[in-house]
Amino acid sequence: MTITITPAASERMRQFLAQTPGAAGVRFGVKRTGCSGFGYVVDLAQSVGEGDRLVSVDGVPLVVDDKSLPLVDGTVIDFQRQGLNASFVFHNPNATGECGCGESFTVG
Repeated sequence: MTITITPAASERMRQFLAQTPGAAGVRFGVKRTGCSGFGYVVDLAQSVGEGDRLVSVDGVPLVVDDKSLPLVDGTVIDFQRQGLNASFVFHNPNATGECGCGESFTVG
């Protein structure tokens, strides 16, 4: 599994983890949603469950569930600020299309 985190995303994730010292890591995965099929999930993981993989990416603990793994393998996670807005941005080589609003993607 290869997931890359840019320095900006790493800094933001470390801030979240510092505010929640009991968290097991940052959960990264996908869920079925949107008009294209899948949306990204980035949240704090309180624990690592069965079917989860815990990997360290540049010192940031990432928790990825086995179902999401083939869909996010190779993804670069960035964090960008544009004016008053700030969000994680994903560059996923597995995505074959995105919806017009950019909230969901499709594979295959």
